[in-house]
Amino acid sequence: MKNILFSGVCTALVTPFLEGKVNYPMMEILLRRQMDAGVKAVVVCGTTGESPTLTDDEKLELFRRCKAYAKDDCLIIAGTGSNSTQHAVEMSIAAQKCGVDALLVVSPYYNKATDDGLFAHYLSIAHAVKIPVIIYNVPGRTGVDIPVSVYKRLSRIPNIAGVKEASASITKIAEIRRECPDLPVWSGNDDMVVPTMALGGKGVISVLSNVAPVETNAMVMAALSQDFATAAKLQIQLLPLIKLLFSEVNPIPVKATMKLIGYDCGGCRLPLTSLSPENQKKIAEYLAI
Repeated sequence: MKNILFSGVCTALVTPFLEGKVNYPMMEILLRRQMDAGVKAVVVCGTTGESPTLTDDEKLELFRRCKAYAKDDCLIIAGTGSNSTQHAVEMSIAAQKCGVDALLVVSPYYNKATDDGLFAHYLSIAHAVKIPVIIYNVPGRTGVDIPVSVYKRLSRIPNIAGVKEASASITKIAEIRRECPDLPVWSGNDDMVVPTMALGGKGVISVLSNVAPVETNAMVMAALSQDFATAAKLQIQLLPLIKLLFSEVNPIPVKATMKLIGYDCGGCRLPLTSLSPENQKKIAEYLAI
């Protein structure tokens, strides 16, 4: 088994905005909240962080500031994926210079690369840096589901640290565990955390933990302790909130929810719009329970 970068909860943080610009003071507040809840890793500028609408300069400034604030108390994992391999390599090198602990690299979207193309993409990035690289498979966003055969080839690369698997297939998780037993797997779906961990997954890279870091951490820690009865109970209890957080495209609902619980992170950048009044009402009603 490869060295495990982290076991437990990694929060895919929202990027807070104020008057259209990144709200760096609020980002520090969000980081402190996560660390106080026992979360040991966060992703900065992932899907939930609206990476497609952030400039490269904004991303690098977030990487620098977040690592300077977190120091050694929390892993800062930088989202550096792109549909251009060259751009992904350049951003990954720049993120490493910012001091981040690891990279989360989404598979190239829109291009629909072949198996050999996917392998070459990740190989190029892994060879360009010395820090760990997490593969991010989210076919609902990218249009391509990375095959297990490609994971098997990539698992031989020393600094490929594992995969965030968001294909929403428990069968796929089982296949990865069977064919790539040395490759760590983290759930990319908040509604599949406990089933993934029952198959040997190491935790979750989570949207839910933006809103409920303590509760998400409790669920995952129970699973890590092999107390799957408690973990399953917590997974079921959190399911209504998870469904609300994905009632519209992420991160529209989670940003609206963060405001309702007292952390105004601003709206989303276009083309993402505001949460519908109907779903806003549903979330407000849930939080009032």
